[in-house]
Amino acid sequence: MGVSTLGTPVARTVIMPARSNEGLTYILPIKASTPPSEELTGYLHQLCEIEGIELIVVDGSSPEIFEINARALPGCARHVAPDPDLTTPMGKVGGVLTGVRRASHERMIIADDDVRYDEGSLSSVRKQLSSADVVRPQNYFDPLPFHAIWDTGRILLNRISGGDWPGTLGVRRSALRRTDGYDGNAMFENLELVRTVIASGGSEILRQDIYVMRRPSTARHFWSQRVRQAYDEIARPTRLAWQLAILPLVLLVAFKGMWPLFPVAIAGVMVAAEVGRRRDFGNAFFPASASILAPAWIIERAICSWLAVGARLFLGGVPYRGRILRHAATPMGDLRRRFAIVIPLDEPSAARHR
Repeated sequence: MGVSTLGTPVARTVIMPARSNEGLTYILPIKASTPPSEELTGYLHQLCEIEGIELIVVDGSSPEIFEINARALPGCARHVAPDPDLTTPMGKVGGVLTGVRRASHERMIIADDDVRYDEGSLSSVRKQLSSADVVRPQNYFDPLPFHAIWDTGRILLNRISGGDWPGTLGVRRSALRRTDGYDGNAMFENLELVRTVIASGGSEILRQDIYVMRRPSTARHFWSQRVRQAYDEIARPTRLAWQLAILPLVLLVAFKGMWPLFPVAIAGVMVAAEVGRRRDFGNAFFPASASILAPAWIIERAICSWLAVGARLFLGGVPYRGRILRHAATPMGDLRRRFAIVIPLDEPSAARHR
């Protein structure tokens, strides 16, 4: 762990130069209490069959599970423990940066263990990394239990309001090398990574037409994450503000007896979600039922946003894995000041992709 000029603990790493720009390094950080499923290990075996893929699995599991994983993973995978100096509250960050240290290729995929690329989506992200430091593709759920359809409502609304945040990113290795890592305290890890790259002079591209499958969590895990995910929006105050405004508006409309406004508002949210569903041919990946459930997700987020703010005020943060975590993500202004000395403001943009 290092400390930035802002006094925020930052996971730091020394990265050796990449040996090849042609291949693609796939970094999978995991930390499990049970052995991997046959479905996951089957997917990893399929990755190994794709030409040019280097697979690095960074495993923060207990020693017993680590050994089980070592036997279950395909032979092509480099199976390593997180580097001790990269221990972070959000263990995924330390796992990512450990993988980056060992990556052989400039172009990398960082993915959660529920993400399922195919050869086409891998190729598309790899291609986009020729012109951007970070690529943000689009996740969709398969299969679709009820809670996944519910959560897809969130995805559809995000598709018309700045883009959804998937469980995977394409990243250029040199971009993370330039930043010397990103803050391992931030709960909204992908936002922190992207903001850090951009603040250091890098570029991001949102590709909502590159669809990458994601396996849904269990219903129990999904519902346990509602307040924590609402807490992430503390990192985006404008979005948090409108989400906090929803519940008072609903109560005001009810108090004033303006009941006809409710069906109008519900219909408006459904229409907005449907626009997101149809954007970039998304109707081939997202069910129409998700547009119908989108108003329910709005109400859920309105309630959970107030619970998240309450956790911030009265607990100092949100409970997560037995700890209270406070930091959602670093403001862009702070990051830009941090990198102002490292990246001159007049540096030619072409230098970003040397």
